[in-house]
Amino acid sequence: MTRRDRTIRLASYNIQKCVGLDMRRLPRRILQVLDGLGAEIVVLQEADKRLPPRPAALPHFVLEEAGWQVADLGGAGSLGWHGNAVIWRGDDLRMTGMGHMPLPGLEPRGAVRAEFVTGAGPLRVIGMHLGLVGHYRRQQLIHLHDETRALPRMPTVWAGDFNEWSRQPVLDSCAPGMRFLPPLPSFPSPRPVGPLDRIALGPGLAARDHGVHGARPAHIASDHLPVWADLTITAA
Repeated sequence: MTRRDRTIRLASYNIQKCVGLDMRRLPRRILQVLDGLGAEIVVLQEADKRLPPRPAALPHFVLEEAGWQVADLGGAGSLGWHGNAVIWRGDDLRMTGMGHMPLPGLEPRGAVRAEFVTGAGPLRVIGMHLGLVGHYRRQQLIHLHDETRALPRMPTVWAGDFNEWSRQPVLDSCAPGMRFLPPLPSFPSPRPVGPLDRIALGPGLAARDHGVHGARPAHIASDHLPVWADLTITAA
């Protein structure tokens, strides 16, 4: 397989602190969903418990036992930052950098980034969980767009819980350098109607396919279903 043919499956999943719709906190049930996804890189939202010191809802050792590597974005036992985490697994994936990206707004929100060398070329992944209020959500996207443009050039993908119900291209106008994949319903998980979880691609990236993973136990493991995209790197 040539580098041009190599695809990378990336997914985004709001795991709701591993508490399912049956009100049980079952981290290994989340692992079942991740295994069914078949993704190599996953950005997670609500990966930590809410109250300080915000310990990981999905413990490091549970992930590591399953072969996942974790970007060291948190502290004091947290899995990520503002609940956002990046995990990956694969023989030809190597993380080369990471960082935090504070977001404006009344709610405490943030994004995280991780850079990888992959079998297809370099890739930057930015994971986020945007605010509930539309005005601040648009401010956060504009800020992320500016912050991304200030980074060294690299094929970049955004993924996360954008908290946007509209299927109209309201997000696209805030980030003209990014191409949002057609929104698909991912919330609530039993009967999804809202396209809250989304993926957007920067220059140098294409998606061969994308979708929502609804196989059991995803319908009950969280109130969100994970979304995924099979990415190809078209230009380094």
